Amino acid sequence: MDRLGTLGIFVHAAEGGSFVAASRRLGISSSAVGKAVARLEQEMGVRLFHRSTRSMTLTEEGSYFLDTCRRVLSELDTVQSELSRLHAAPRGILRVSLPLTGILLMPTVSAFMRAYPEITMDLDFTDRLVDVIEEGFDAVVRTGEVRDTRLMSRKLGVFRHRIVASPGYIETWGRPEAPQDLLDHRCLHHRYPSTGKLEPWPLAAKEGNARLALPVAVTASTLEPIIYLAEDGFGIACLPPFTIKPQLDDGRLVTLLDDHIVQTGTFRVLWPTSRFLSPKIRAFVDFMADNLVADGSAPAFATAASTAKP
Repeated sequence: MDRLGTLGIFVHAAEGGSFVAASRRLGISSSAVGKAVARLEQEMGVRLFHRSTRSMTLTEEGSYFLDTCRRVLSELDTVQSELSRLHAAPRGILRVSLPLTGILLMPTVSAFMRAYPEITMDLDFTDRLVDVIEEGFDAVVRTGEVRDTRLMSRKLGVFRHRIVASPGYIETWGRPEAPQDLLDHRCLHHRYPSTGKLEPWPLAAKEGNARLALPVAVTASTLEPIIYLAEDGFGIACLPPFTIKPQLDDGRLVTLLDDHIVQTGTFRVLWPTSRFLSPKIRAFVDFMADNLVADGSAPAFATAASTAKP
């Protein structure tokens, strides 16, 4: 900072046309200004001013150096302003994309809104693969891995899928006791809208059962119709637990093959890469990481409000 201060002294001297003028602007003695300029000239190895008893003008090297100093000091001011802004209270419009099942995350989002009342939420619900940067999203909450190198990400938590069916379906078709038993059942599959591929069921590898070619009774690009058909006794589905919490709680769906499921899903929040993270995005990322997943299996719906951090 001493060197930056010296650059500031030089700029004032050049703009004021004399050491005296610079000393008045800066509130220091003219001799201190002269010594600072002399040190600069010694370090740079060039003369910065033509000096006489009547006038002081910049040399060619001095003019070039003045332009450079102005840019350096201007960039420093910009950085200081940006850092000050980043420490300001989070406020403004926050545009966030959530999966269609993200409506089940609303208790956590609602708790965030209560904790940060000066942030206005603009929520977009879709299962399609959004372009975070081109579509102007501040943040996106998704499951799975990150493939866009333009994005930063933070892991929010993990969950383990559940294979489920209705009691009525089990009564009619029987309960599968091992993964290979699924070959005789009606399986309801989720199809990734971005690739068209079926989401694999995370069955434990045992006797070659990890990659069973499961029957396909229905495919859907969103989870809601699969949940509806499973409740209606149409077949067996493999679903994230937070999407069927009410159905599991009241017995409309029951879990199957719990000991044969090993793979976990991952919640992530993604946002555009930037040297400086705005206060509103930082607040959202930190809040979701602290409150979304409580026990590694489901969103913290019940506790999000009570653990909210302002």
